[in-house]
Amino acid sequence: MQEPGILDTEAEFTRGPLGEKLYELTRIFALIGGLGFIALVVMSLISIVGRKLVSIPVPGDIEVMQMGTAIASAAMLAYCEMERHHLRVDFFTASVSPKTREILDAISHLLLAVVAALVAWRTGVSAVSIKEAGETSMILAWPVWMVVAAIVPSFILLAVAGLYNAITHWQLATAGESA
Repeated sequence: MQEPGILDTEAEFTRGPLGEKLYELTRIFALIGGLGFIALVVMSLISIVGRKLVSIPVPGDIEVMQMGTAIASAAMLAYCEMERHHLRVDFFTASVSPKTREILDAISHLLLAVVAALVAWRTGVSAVSIKEAGETSMILAWPVWMVVAAIVPSFILLAVAGLYNAITHWQLATAGESA
């Protein structure tokens, strides 16, 4: 018999109003990241074709690819967390009780939230430091701090999503105890 409040399958998971708003925000970030990747692919194709056909590539295409990839990939992380599609090693928890599994999931999501918050903080500090140093990209001379700063909101959102999932799993693990 299943313990009260414990999920039997991922399909049973439902979010509350706050969770739905957070999910939509993470989805918007992921869509923007996806559009960023599409733009990078188009830019890369134009550069490759231009280089091969008329010997005119997109100036700084590698710099743009590096910067754009960092921003776009970071934008997708929170959505992955809300979908709970990060890498999991269920092999070790297959034989534990559903309640223990929920507690372990809560701890893992909390750890992810803490690490994401630390990365956001240190990335923000790095952006300020880079701005003060006046660092620019080699070919295009773009201010590097702007790219680094653009990653910070994605990691903040990842931390919030991790915290939300940690709280949700903890509530599911302890739902039967208060009754």
